[in-house]
Amino acid sequence: MTNQLIDHVFTPARAKSGQRLLQLSRTDKVALQVYLIFQAGLWITVYATAWLFADGGKPATTPIVSRWAQWDAKSFVTIAKEGYFPNGAAARDAREAFLPGLPFLLRCVHAVIPEWTVDGLLVSLLAGGAAALALSRVAQITAPGREVGVRSVSFLLASPGAVFLAAGYSESLFLSLALPAWLAAKKGNWRLAAALACAAGTVRVSGLFLATAMLVQFAASGDVRGRARRLPWLTLPFLPMLAYTWYLRTHTGDWMSWEHAQERGWFRGFHAPWQTWCNTWKAAFSSESAPYAFMFQLELAAVITGILLLVVLMRQRLWPEVTYVGLSLSALGASYWYMSVPRAALLWWPLWISLAAWSVRRPWVRSAYVAIAVPLTTLVTVTFTSGRWAG
Repeated sequence: MTNQLIDHVFTPARAKSGQRLLQLSRTDKVALQVYLIFQAGLWITVYATAWLFADGGKPATTPIVSRWAQWDAKSFVTIAKEGYFPNGAAARDAREAFLPGLPFLLRCVHAVIPEWTVDGLLVSLLAGGAAALALSRVAQITAPGREVGVRSVSFLLASPGAVFLAAGYSESLFLSLALPAWLAAKKGNWRLAAALACAAGTVRVSGLFLATAMLVQFAASGDVRGRARRLPWLTLPFLPMLAYTWYLRTHTGDWMSWEHAQERGWFRGFHAPWQTWCNTWKAAFSSESAPYAFMFQLELAAVITGILLLVVLMRQRLWPEVTYVGLSLSALGASYWYMSVPRAALLWWPLWISLAAWSVRRPWVRSAYVAIAVPLTTLVTVTFTSGRWAG
């Protein structure tokens, strides 16, 4: 399985049989260089934030690393340290809403590096590099061309929610598994695709959207009857969520424990889509929610972007991608208000590939994107690492 993973996912398609399996193409190297530059830029921003928001105008004495320990990063660490049910009872912090993939990995890394925040940053750093490499490969298959691959990575890393790719959150880890799974599916290696998607399903509920999209990809690839024996493999990515639901049921007696944790912690109970829009609009432009208005404005912008992306994908008849993005939007658009949509947009790789391909045809697109996205990315990074973010 390891050799298959390297051969089908991390080896360039044009590689000759005599080449080493881990050899990187020129495009791969550029994509990784862009990723490292992105990481450096984020750390510079965090360093400046520590001075900008220093107490009493004096330089901040708190270690810069601790500024990454915010919100969900703390939740993942808490689960890694205590589990979901400390002392055999359910906690009151809605921790059941977080799937166990990242906490389990943090626990493993902590055995080697005994600093929880550093553990989360290290996992995201390595996972983000793998995701950047895989995104470049997927882009080159979807819209052939070396330039499209690197640009897709650049568009992702410059997006407003990009700080969450570096923090101890689950986005980077999910992408590092989901993108290679998608690449394997595009190459027809369904066993490998199913195994990787199964791993992604332990990290985020978006694994269910990925699994469903892979079924559509399987059906759209033709000769389904000739490959019917491989179809059972595609049920594998659905198992992690089923197993986790059963685990929560055995401890809480509630089959809907995950959903109820979402509602308890973030008001993500089911609401009509138009009601969700109205509630978010009010939060975005009401004087009562002024401290968090900008966050909700970003949520609205991300939803509009997702809808436009769906239209583009439908016009291109990319039905597997339509399925993946559509399910994500549907899940996010049926709660009390939009929450964490800019973060979820990081997982919409068709968006970054579409923008990259568009920018190759229309050079002004890249300039416009950089002019708009980079200031927002900086602002979100400052807001998050200064403890002023609420999403």
